[in-house]
Amino acid sequence: MSAFDEEYDEEEEMALKERDLADDAQWKIIQKNTFTRWANEHLKTVNKTLVDLEADLSDGLRLVALVEVLSGKKFKFVNKRPNFRTQKLENVTMALEFLERDEGIRIVNIGRCHIVLSVCIPF
Repeated sequence: MSAFDEEYDEEEEMALKERDLADDAQWKIIQKNTFTRWANEHLKTVNKTLVDLEADLSDGLRLVALVEVLSGKKFKFVNKRPNFRTQKLENVTMALEFLERDEGIRIVNIGRCHIVLSVCIPF
C-alpha cells in the first residue's frame, strides 16, 4: 500500500467520523425522536408535550414535570413563569439535583447550562 493510499484511507475515515458526529447524523435524530416520544408518553398524564426537545426543556418546566411524573413526587417550589435565565437555571438545577440526590441517578456530561442554553447536548 502506498503512502497516497494510506493518506486517502485516513481522510476517508475522518470524513466518516465527522459525518457520524454531525448534529444531523441519522442516529442522533433517531435517538432524539425516540426520547421525545418516550417523554411525551409520560407527560401526557399532566397534559404537557415536547415538540422541540432542546427548546421545550430549556426553561425547566417540562423537565420538572417529567421528573415529577416519573418519581411520583412533587416539587414544592418551581418558577412557573421563568422569564430570566437565572429562573430557568433554578428550575433545571432543581430537577437535576433531585435526580442525583434523591433518586441516585448519576448525571454525566450534561449540566444545567447545556439544557438552558440548548448547546452541547449529547444526542
